[in-house]
Amino acid sequence: MTVKVVESPADGRLFTRPAAVASCVGFILIGMLQALYGPAVPGLREQYGLTPSGAGLGLSLHFAGGLAGVLAFNAIHSRISNRALVVASYGLMAAGGAGFALAPNWPVALAAAFLGGLGFGGIDYGLNQLFAVGFGEKSTAMLNVLNAHFGIGAVLGPAVVAWLGPDDYAYAFAGCAVLAAALALTTNGIRTRTAADVPSEAPSVKLGLSRILIGFIALYILNVAVEAGVGGWEPTHLETIGYSATVAASATSVYWLMMTAGRFLVVPITMKYSPERILTVCAAGMTVCLLLALFKGAAPLAYVGVGLFIAPVFPTGLPWLNRALPQSRRAGAWVIAASMLGGVAAPPLLGVGIEVSGIHAVPWLLTALSAASLVATVWLIRLTRASGSPRAPRTVPATPDRHRLG
Repeated sequence: MTVKVVESPADGRLFTRPAAVASCVGFILIGMLQALYGPAVPGLREQYGLTPSGAGLGLSLHFAGGLAGVLAFNAIHSRISNRALVVASYGLMAAGGAGFALAPNWPVALAAAFLGGLGFGGIDYGLNQLFAVGFGEKSTAMLNVLNAHFGIGAVLGPAVVAWLGPDDYAYAFAGCAVLAAALALTTNGIRTRTAADVPSEAPSVKLGLSRILIGFIALYILNVAVEAGVGGWEPTHLETIGYSATVAASATSVYWLMMTAGRFLVVPITMKYSPERILTVCAAGMTVCLLLALFKGAAPLAYVGVGLFIAPVFPTGLPWLNRALPQSRRAGAWVIAASMLGGVAAPPLLGVGIEVSGIHAVPWLLTALSAASLVATVWLIRLTRASGSPRAPRTVPATPDRHRLG
């Protein structure tokens, strides 16, 4: 057994404040990069003579690269430093963004999209994983702050393309490449703890851990399925039940904005309540809101409520996962990869259900997924307690002489 000798900061944190801020900017970057492909479709079709489905391959290759990046960087993370992982990921995004902007033909552009996706997956996996363990009891709060910045980038990306014009989409991708290269120079404040290999577990423990991991994978797939399902089918459902296209589009935009706002709003709550309790409330709230979407007068606001409740799930669940499976270094990567699969598979599968049941069934189908996520959350709580996983530490209330956020 070998031990990797690395620096171990006295305060136990993996990020200096400047590095944490730069990481948040990094999540704005990956949010922008992902959101650029859709608005760029008209420009791509004109430049390369593509069909709509052909132009959509850019985003598909980006997601394929993202999934590959999560799994690849997870596989090599134990052999490289945290800083090297982040620098390599930014480098891949810089190369991919520049390649997509300058590609002489569509095959080269697709290869660049995949390359940028690899870096996207590395940042998504790497920073989520490091934030989940890198801030002590504040890790849940910091994860929500980090992921909220992804939403900011997702809003900024289309706005940049709208300002430039679809024909000048290449400047937006080039800008992302420059920002990625600049962020690679800000990683000196990312530290690495000393860590030893984990001893082998007994067979009975392995069984318990595998059940917990399966539970978390199911929870993340279900929640991302609801997230993508609402984003993809809300406008069509609202128009079908009598709302104008403008109202439907506006409600969908507010839904995505609530995904960002909810992660900021939950930060003080994470300092008082455990991730398990927060996720239970979120799953119950999503389910109630989706049931309310069955009623025409309440539907637009109900979908906004779903965005608010679902916002904390992804970042809040990761610290619980790390606490429940401290022996499994790869659990976070499998869960993040599973969430990507959920986002890719959910819209077409929901489409099949809608073809069978009709567009009016959208709230019922999404309610079923949300209710299943609530069941998975309750099951995980029981499973982690039965396996002896440590509970979240109780937070000590602040006194006049102790400032918890100081």
